[in-house]
Amino acid sequence: MDSLPNEPHLYTVHESNVPRFTVVVIEDTIDDEALTIRALRRTGLPILVKTARDGARAVAMLTQEQDGRPPELPQLVLLDLKLPLLNGLEVLRKIREDERTALVPVVCLSSSDEESDLVQAYALGATSFVRKPVDFERYMYVVGRAAEYWLDINLLPRGERRGTSSFQSVYGH
Repeated sequence: MDSLPNEPHLYTVHESNVPRFTVVVIEDTIDDEALTIRALRRTGLPILVKTARDGARAVAMLTQEQDGRPPELPQLVLLDLKLPLLNGLEVLRKIREDERTALVPVVCLSSSDEESDLVQAYALGATSFVRKPVDFERYMYVVGRAAEYWLDINLLPRGERRGTSSFQSVYGH
């Protein structure tokens, strides 16, 4: 994970060759990215993780055509608020402005204690706001439970349901 900070990465966090779920992790801190991927792996769910380490890259990944194809949508976005280039709230605003990504669940993961961040995130359409725990085991638990809820328990409108994204068939390996 020591490559260029703005390059996206793909991680399969389950032994299955064909992930059922795709999660986009938008996190600029390499250690927090690694912890988040580890928490996703612990769920045991067949997840493909795609990462972005800045807000501009994240918006491009989620909303811009790639090789003439529309962006492949994840079933979940885990979004840090403190990002370079575009902060997490701006990323969230752009995600919600695009009709293709408007219904994708976005969980804000932040170390912020600012009530204004929480209020703004919900006002912009965050589906959940989770304060990043400092304790390792608590972090694993909280991120894992959030992912399990949004991927395996929550129901989304047809076309947005778990396992229906074309994203995983393009990138699954």
